[in-house]
Amino acid sequence: MEWKDSLISGLQWSEHIINREGKERVAQELAARVKDGEVIGAGSGSTVYLTLFAIAERMRSEKLHVEIIPASMEISMTCIQLGIPQTTLWEKRPDWTFDGADEVDPAHNLIKGRGGAMFKEKLLIKSSERTFIVVDDSKFVSRLGSKFPVPVEVFPTGVVYVEEWLKILGASEVILRMGKGKDGPVLTENGNFILDAWFDSIAEPLEKEIKSITGVIESGLFIGYDIEINAYTI
Repeated sequence: MEWKDSLISGLQWSEHIINREGKERVAQELAARVKDGEVIGAGSGSTVYLTLFAIAERMRSEKLHVEIIPASMEISMTCIQLGIPQTTLWEKRPDWTFDGADEVDPAHNLIKGRGGAMFKEKLLIKSSERTFIVVDDSKFVSRLGSKFPVPVEVFPTGVVYVEEWLKILGASEVILRMGKGKDGPVLTENGNFILDAWFDSIAEPLEKEIKSITGVIESGLFIGYDIEINAYTI
């Protein structure tokens, strides 16, 4: 039995989509890659959201069967809204994954996690044979950490301990990310807190060093991953 009325059927993106035209253009390019029978990992963010609409249109017009493994509840609800079947990493491995990023350096290292889904996004990327990262030209930096802090997902009771160790690792400032539109801290997709850590320099070992701190679930550093960058101009 189905619900008479559902909030999901009228779901809209949570805020204004910046540079929607450019994102829709790259969404069409990503959707054109889809092949019948594929399992695709979908990260989080507005470009991922728009790409699902383009994929759903191809599925309808060409009778394709595609399954999505979503990294966030918002993307999962969008799949339900569009009638796109979903699966999980328990059942299947993605043929490829697509996602966005907050910063990209010349070596294609990334900072991600502004949407609070860095753990699931990283798991999808690690599980996929190919990963496409979609960014506009404002996301390219000469040094990681130039514009954004490193998001660190932390078990809630561990925030003070983790803060201390992030500073030992060289963080100049550590901030507990607070919610907008809700009281209290932002919660990740796993119900944890996010510490935003500013570093004056980010060396290759830092991702593993942060992950080794007790209480850290994951960080938004993606260093040395095999990814392909799809850039568009704003």
